[in-house]
Amino acid sequence: MISIFLNRVFRAIKIDIDLYEEVEKDKSATVQAGIVVVLSSLAAGVGALQLGVSNFLLAPALSLLSWYVWAYVIYFVGVKLLGGPKTKSNHGELLRTIGFSSAPGLIRVFGVTPDLMTVTFIGSAFWMLACMVVAVKSALDYESLWKALGVVIVAWLFQAFFLFLVIVLFKGI
Repeated sequence: MISIFLNRVFRAIKIDIDLYEEVEKDKSATVQAGIVVVLSSLAAGVGALQLGVSNFLLAPALSLLSWYVWAYVIYFVGVKLLGGPKTKSNHGELLRTIGFSSAPGLIRVFGVTPDLMTVTFIGSAFWMLACMVVAVKSALDYESLWKALGVVIVAWLFQAFFLFLVIVLFKGI
């Protein structure tokens, strides 16, 4: 079981398209995807320890919450707004594929100095974006990586807008 999990993590890091198709279909991989999200978050917490211990303690819970919400946002944008006749997916498929797309974030554990933190965090962000696009393409059954990239960008803009609203609305509290 652990060897299957580790194999999947390495394949996710390598952006193996077949891995994303595999976990999309495997309902038992949802817990594994959640573990990848938590491990990636913990790696970021270790890599950013110089910024404070609270990052390490709070990040896993926030990462799980944002992963769960992000899958709904991608579903809404990718299926309801920009979906085509062949587009089909559900929240679980998106949870699994998107969860594994955070695997490159494991390298953030090496960001133990400010310079290394910058390099590992920026590098892993772009790497995770590439994985996310492949994950979304697989989960939504898209033909085009460009369309999947568009969904990710539009979903990110929605999320940024709502985050901005929350900040503005709760600023005085």
